[in-house]
Amino acid sequence: MQLPALIPGTLIRRYKRFLADIELDGGEIVTAHCANSGSMLGLATPGSRVHLSHSPDPKRKLAYSFELIEAHGGLVNVNTARANGVAAEAIAAGTLPAFAGYATLRREVAYGVNSRVDILLEDPEKGRAYVEVKSVTLGRRPGLAEFPDAVTARGAKHLAELSDMVAEGHRAAMLFVVQVPESTGFSLAADIDPTYARAFAAARAAGVEAIAALATVTPEAITVTGTIAII
Repeated sequence: MQLPALIPGTLIRRYKRFLADIELDGGEIVTAHCANSGSMLGLATPGSRVHLSHSPDPKRKLAYSFELIEAHGGLVNVNTARANGVAAEAIAAGTLPAFAGYATLRREVAYGVNSRVDILLEDPEKGRAYVEVKSVTLGRRPGLAEFPDAVTARGAKHLAELSDMVAEGHRAAMLFVVQVPESTGFSLAADIDPTYARAFAAARAAGVEAIAALATVTPEAITVTGTIAII
């Protein structure tokens, strides 16, 4: 996924979950929208170098968006809204063979109870595959990416709904888009959200697939390069 032209700066603080004060390199201090409902554990240290996008849309309350932060020896995408597009592009490009061979790909399709599946793959012969996408940015140990970084009741609900799709005879998968540099493995952060960990185990037992895709993050693009082991 190509990123818009980004503006560098230094993080002053992230607060109220969706706001961040940032000093641009020219000295101007701006407040940026932070599209991340998680804790951003390890990714909100004041003084960190960050990268913002800017929108000229006069209807926007905040013109700047918090996109990337320099952490873990590289760049990490903190704008979780981009993960779905990254995943869709990877599937369409054939980078994720597990999802190859479907005739159509649709995003944000209604299913379950008042939910929308991130990606729905359909094919006359292969049937349907429901794919939920999660953005992974937590890295507490070298080489290991983890999810979630905060309690996520919504995430547990998605796992239950994917299990329901399997029970109805469809294929269902949880796709974790890992954006932590140098990750060689992925694991659940069961100490942060044990309920999600139990829901994940139940979903896997019900037939829901799980895939961890590793993405490379640069100031220009976020690109899936392959998969890593789920530990």
